[in-house]
Amino acid sequence: MTEKTWAIGIDLGGTKIEIAGVDENGSIMKRVRRETDVAGGADKVQTDIITAVREIMVTSGTRPAGIGVGMAGQIDPETGTVIFSPNLDWRDVPLRKNLSDRLGLPAVVTNDVRAAAWGEWLYGAGRGYDDIVCVFVGTGIGGGIVSRGDMLEGCTNTAGEIGHLTIDLNGPACHCPNHGCFEALAGGWAIARDARDAVADDPAAGRAILALADGDAGNITAKIVAEAAHAGDPLASKIFRGVGEALVAGCTSLVNAYNPCVLILGGGVIEGMPGLVTTVDAGVHGRALGAARSRLTVVSSGLHNDAGVVGAAAFALHSLIPFKNRQQDRGKIR
Repeated sequence: MTEKTWAIGIDLGGTKIEIAGVDENGSIMKRVRRETDVAGGADKVQTDIITAVREIMVTSGTRPAGIGVGMAGQIDPETGTVIFSPNLDWRDVPLRKNLSDRLGLPAVVTNDVRAAAWGEWLYGAGRGYDDIVCVFVGTGIGGGIVSRGDMLEGCTNTAGEIGHLTIDLNGPACHCPNHGCFEALAGGWAIARDARDAVADDPAAGRAILALADGDAGNITAKIVAEAAHAGDPLASKIFRGVGEALVAGCTSLVNAYNPCVLILGGGVIEGMPGLVTTVDAGVHGRALGAARSRLTVVSSGLHNDAGVVGAAAFALHSLIPFKNRQQDRGKIR
């Protein structure tokens, strides 16, 4: 294996860090997991990352082409500085420079959801296509959009914030200044909110959900609601029907706007309720513009929980090695 055939991907989250050596075919060679020491601050988290990267480099026997990091937050695309990360409470952290200086390797930093979209595009369910939309439904909703073989970044590097599309003008308040956002109707935090509200309004109907939460409504999560729905609980099933309706509405708008060949659905909520993919497939094909859906395929994530770490490495390879060379391997050249 030569220097330019692999990269290190880092999926930096608020609770865990996943670091992996990923080859040019998207295969994970070695991975290391660490808990995210948020309380230790930016210096401690970066030191933990550097230690793990060195561990992977020692066992590999060769140097990677570079390092790619995907993390939630606003990233300066020119400098790789983390302007703000809500999960880590970081502000103006020069992450790219710090990693590159201490490891002696080129580094790149991008949003975590866009990194996952890179993974799905180059190595997952979007491989071989130049027009895809990825929708990741986790605690919130984010995405990545590839149009004519280019990952959209936007004027200030925030393209893909699809969770803040307005789905319902009179809908619930979002964590942003808006109301009725996509993620305020179908994100994990919204599912938990709806379940807690429903349990408070009708404790008898919410017995099954509350039991899974150990009797404390404050413990209710989207995962618990999904467990109750799988067990046939009527209230949980009703909540997820609403989620499905919101996903159809949001994804129909995305299909009409971007005309992808493939719509990829991933994230924890989709992993927990895979039937939502079928719901979206049927709904979008029934409601999107005929021309926009005529060649559309709706699929679940091909990389599943590895999309973030594989995608971060893919972004590094894209940034550090001429992309056209790898597009030949994907079977398409723009």
